[in-house]
Amino acid sequence: MSRNDALSQIHQHVMWNRLISVVEEQAQTLVRTAFSTSVREAGDLAAAVFDRRGRMLAQAVTGTPGHINSMAEGVVHFINKYPVDTMEPGDVFITNDPWQTSGHLHDITVVTPTFYREQPVGLFANTCHVVDIGGRGFSPDARQVYEEGINIPIMPLFRRGEVNETLMEIVRTNVREPQQVVGDIFSFAAANDTGSKRLIAMMDEFGIDGLDDLAEFIIENSRVATIERIRALKPGTYHNELTMDGYDQPVTLRAALTVGADRIHVDYTGTSPASSHGINVVLNYTKAYTCFGVKCAVAPDIPNNYGSLLPITFSAPDGSILNAPRPYAVAARHIIGHLLPDTVLGCLHQVLPGGVQAEGSASLWNIQLRGGPSVSPNSGFTEPIPEFELLHFNSGGSGARPAKDGMSATAFPSGVRGMPVEASEAITPVIFWRKEFREDSGGAGQHRGGMGQVIEIGGDAGIPFDVLAMFERVNNRPRGRDGGTDGAAGRVSLASGATLRAKGQQAIPPHDRLRLEMAGGGGWGDPFERPAERVAEDVRNGVVTIETARERYGVVLDDDGRVDKAGTEALRGGANRV
Repeated sequence: MSRNDALSQIHQHVMWNRLISVVEEQAQTLVRTAFSTSVREAGDLAAAVFDRRGRMLAQAVTGTPGHINSMAEGVVHFINKYPVDTMEPGDVFITNDPWQTSGHLHDITVVTPTFYREQPVGLFANTCHVVDIGGRGFSPDARQVYEEGINIPIMPLFRRGEVNETLMEIVRTNVREPQQVVGDIFSFAAANDTGSKRLIAMMDEFGIDGLDDLAEFIIENSRVATIERIRALKPGTYHNELTMDGYDQPVTLRAALTVGADRIHVDYTGTSPASSHGINVVLNYTKAYTCFGVKCAVAPDIPNNYGSLLPITFSAPDGSILNAPRPYAVAARHIIGHLLPDTVLGCLHQVLPGGVQAEGSASLWNIQLRGGPSVSPNSGFTEPIPEFELLHFNSGGSGARPAKDGMSATAFPSGVRGMPVEASEAITPVIFWRKEFREDSGGAGQHRGGMGQVIEIGGDAGIPFDVLAMFERVNNRPRGRDGGTDGAAGRVSLASGATLRAKGQQAIPPHDRLRLEMAGGGGWGDPFERPAERVAEDVRNGVVTIETARERYGVVLDDDGRVDKAGTEALRGGANRV
């Protein structure tokens, strides 16, 4: 390589890094201006920049794989309907079509062209979850997508800087939280404006008048680097299967992962058919979490863009729960979609040296609560019941890793942050009475599974409310790996003792509380190989009981909480295992 070529490569890499910082500032604008807690507190969003052909060049670090990887497939639909050369400065476009973007109506995608010296050079896009979109709301109860809320086709949100007031009026009239939803939509447009301004400043600084050359550099380097990682793996086809709770009957996810010379292909033949309830997944969302599962294990450090996603392909049978056609209900598609990385990792465990992490709670335990006199008309509660809609994100434990414990109460694979209870209590009439790690929920192993958590929520002044339940891993525990034991299953109940269904809208009576016990991650490796002092530390920290230390880890503790070496040696079968 000549000196000039080397300098050109360095120059392109510097611009690539700058482009990533541009979209991260776009994402931070979303966080700082959003009205809903799902965006500003949890970071349930995606932000990215695309070239004129709709190819994703860079994504923000802030955001979720389900949003970003499905949005990577979605922008082409916008430019197919509104070609880039027909766009004008001040134009902004919008949709929440599940089959064209990220899989359910609650996610709104906004796309904005960027103009440099009066020419369109690229597009900024973001996808974010809003608190309500009308219809039945964020729940798995619907039988068709028509029941799940407003479906906005790809259309202008702004034309030459003028807002589409007709669309805004329709939205305000049909959602339960109009101020939050409309405020969010304007914040989405503002974030794209931030990205455009920063991109223009970058182009001025580097003296370029388009993104075409940089786009080819990013895409080709990312594609080649991903293929190099794939070629380091042993070729072959590897199988894995998960059976999950589903809505009213179990769901099987079956995968055959083939490592080829220049790609990895995942075939979901044998997966359960589409459900009659809203837990179905559209193809974009299936791709999003399939690619994420592969990239996590095979190429985690290669930036996520059009090029790095090209060598990862997949197929899912038409009409399966992973390729549900319109008009199947899809509102709670995350329940199944978040299980795909565990499905894929089960295949990759058979090919990657050292293995991969155990299964975890995976699916977010989104707490969607609804209150008001029309929600609880026959509750017997005599005081006024305020209208409200609340979305609060929570997570169980992730699976233990080959060299580390699993992460507790952490959202893998979605990556969203846990919401502070104070943020939710400040805007809705509920009280979080309890939020703590769930003792003994992590699977035992040489490396322990991450802890789930226990949450109890009641209405302020004892008001009744409804929970739109959409919880997974209640009937099927996260499985341990290589000798590790399974994580604890989840449970949904009232504080007064009655068990609730894991899915579906249900009433929380006056002066009672909703209790959620989230699953823990599976353990990794033989529990008797975990150092006894680590087990004693777990007991002191309140995540493992003394009984579990003895029964699962073979560790005996004295009255002071220290390791009883003689008793432990007897249980573990020798001093070399203490």
